[in-house]
Amino acid sequence: MRNFGNHAMKEETSRWREWLREHGARLLLFARQQTRRQEDAEDILQEALVKLARKVDEGVFVGGQEAWMPFLYTQIRREAIDLGRRNDRRKKREDTAVEDEERQSSGEDCWFESAGCDEERRAILEAALKELPGKFSEVIVMKIWGGRTFAEIGDILQISLNTAASRYRYGIEALRKQLSGARIRGDL
Repeated sequence: MRNFGNHAMKEETSRWREWLREHGARLLLFARQQTRRQEDAEDILQEALVKLARKVDEGVFVGGQEAWMPFLYTQIRREAIDLGRRNDRRKKREDTAVEDEERQSSGEDCWFESAGCDEERRAILEAALKELPGKFSEVIVMKIWGGRTFAEIGDILQISLNTAASRYRYGIEALRKQLSGARIRGDL
């Protein structure tokens, strides 16, 4: 019984090797087109192959061997997109860390860094922002004072780009209403 299991496993491994020998170069070429570096292409191809092998091994893969190539092309593309996003997020974190370090070393710690922003205006704006719901104020702060795009804000908060943009619009409108009294009094 044990020999039968070993024989079947060897046969399955041989079948995978033969299939990979036939299609591997094409898949790697496709992966190279999806990434910036050869090493990344090899990594995402390996990830895609591992996912396919697991699905086939667990018996959850729909379709036979003829469906492997379409699955792998799709999976390679997804893996490349995920890798690109991870790399972009890492770069943003690194850039932000460098900017924060430079800001700290230069002694800048004013939340509102615009030249025309005096202490009284800053206090009024901070108080108004704190009165807004957090989901609005965090987007406004990241957009205006953090210099982030809506796509970046969406990634950070794990919301869609459109949700980030609408929270910004609603937040700005609410802030406008809150600050209209300060403008009338001449505080702003």
